[in-house]
Amino acid sequence: MTSTISPFLTGFFLSAALIMAIGAQNLFVLRQGLRREHVGAIVLFCGGADALLIIAGVNGVGAFLGAFPQLTTALTFGGALFLCWYGIKALQRMMNPDAMTVVAGSGLSLQRAIGATAAFTFLNPHVYLDTVLLMGAAGSAQPDDLRPLFVAGAVTASFSWFAALGYGARLLTPLFARPAAWRVLDAVVGATMLTLAGTLVFRAA
Repeated sequence: MTSTISPFLTGFFLSAALIMAIGAQNLFVLRQGLRREHVGAIVLFCGGADALLIIAGVNGVGAFLGAFPQLTTALTFGGALFLCWYGIKALQRMMNPDAMTVVAGSGLSLQRAIGATAAFTFLNPHVYLDTVLLMGAAGSAQPDDLRPLFVAGAVTASFSWFAALGYGARLLTPLFARPAAWRVLDAVVGATMLTLAGTLVFRAA
């Protein structure tokens, strides 16, 4: 029993530790959760993307990506441009009082929401570092017959986190009924996105 539970818990807690850091993707899921826009689809997309990347990493794709640093560089600059654009849009929302009135489901279409989620997921080079390289290396270290348990634990942590973030955000609805709270959130989102973009460019330079 211990030999089967241990790989599952190892995958679960390692994935949780990596995914719970404040980042662009988490802030986007939180904001969509507060607006109650396409939360289920976004949670499924984020969890499914993590699952695919973790499985790829455990099956050796991490070593392949490590052999092509120019691919990482391209992703870095592409991600930085997207984060700059989204950060500027968040700061514009903060400065526009009309943008503070929120009606559930009145913002992004499902297609645009999934497109933004995909960009936050796949244009972030850190997602490959965390899921493909780090999780892949840890999973590859497990015995062959226990790797599926490690992957199951990691994927469970990912889906659990995004579901808690997306659906738990509505508990903050009374706070965000006030326009000032949305101003603060958009200020934090804008500053975080621009800071992350600058950090990506600085590290790639």
